[in-house]
Amino acid sequence: MRSVFTLGFALLLGANCTAQTTDSVESKHLSNIRQLTFGGDNAEAYFSFDNKQLVFQSNYKEWGVSCDQIFYMDVDKGAAQKPPMLSTGKGRTTCAYFMPGNKTILYASTHQGGDNCPDAGDLHKGGKYLWPIFNTYDIYVADLNGKILKQLTNAPGYDAEATVSPDGKKIVFTSDRSGDLELWTMDIDGSNQKQITFGLGYDGGAFFSPDSKKLVFRASRPQTPEAIEEYKQLLKQGLVAPTNMEIYTCNVDGSDLKQVTHLGKANWAPFFHPSGKKIIFSSNHASKTGFYFQLYMMNLDGSGLEQITDQSLFNAFPMFSPDGKKLVFSSNRNNGGTHDTNVFIADWKD
Repeated sequence: MRSVFTLGFALLLGANCTAQTTDSVESKHLSNIRQLTFGGDNAEAYFSFDNKQLVFQSNYKEWGVSCDQIFYMDVDKGAAQKPPMLSTGKGRTTCAYFMPGNKTILYASTHQGGDNCPDAGDLHKGGKYLWPIFNTYDIYVADLNGKILKQLTNAPGYDAEATVSPDGKKIVFTSDRSGDLELWTMDIDGSNQKQITFGLGYDGGAFFSPDSKKLVFRASRPQTPEAIEEYKQLLKQGLVAPTNMEIYTCNVDGSDLKQVTHLGKANWAPFFHPSGKKIIFSSNHASKTGFYFQLYMMNLDGSGLEQITDQSLFNAFPMFSPDGKKLVFSSNRNNGGTHDTNVFIADWKD
């Protein structure tokens, strides 16, 4: 449910879409920044294995949807017009990703739980921003005509946030089937499902390293008795409070678990640099209000923190193209004073 979470953050930011500094830091690593979508909330744009296409989710009302659905577009053409929709149009969807061969995708959907968008309820209960964890999410594989070919998960509860290893052999996803929100892996055909994280707290948004041997993800780890009780009570209600998250890494089997950031606030949407030696991620740790998310990059041990973006109040969901030449991300820049979040692509310079 990465996008639902992020777009909620974006809505909290308001309509401010102006640059935060006169001399942008973005020119060091980003050039030829190009906007690919032009309305609504668009996020989680992820490349095909051949670098040519992007699959993403959107709730753009002009495309005839009432909540997040899955679409795809050519990198060169963008989505100025309505692109092909790959989800069923029923329920709510999230977390799409290309499968090996570039002819199929996987994504999570609640459509078997009902045709309507599930009600998220009050996401500001008790003065905190909350994320809904819909228990009707399961993970499906569909072709580029939108035909569902296979259901990969069918356990009771939340199964979503799936991504595919660069070698095309494994899938990592988040599930609460064990009673907590943990990372699980499965083979590319859905078999051999295994739990790989076990610490109390929310583990999610995982991606593989370029060599497919490691994972990077976001996690909350409540420590005090009060924080632990709050986490457990919210989870019983299908909710998570995402205000305190840090970036972690581990091996694909869950071993060598390490907390990489100790920045405080919300650090999330991590992705490996093409070298496998750095991590790019979104964070509001430098914000005084909490509603100011920029992209940062750091070494695998958390050292060498470097700010990548400084334009607009919200930047997240960075992904490098498989060939390492481009970076795609979501931002509320250039939104004409609206709340829109759009997909942008840039040439990457090391």
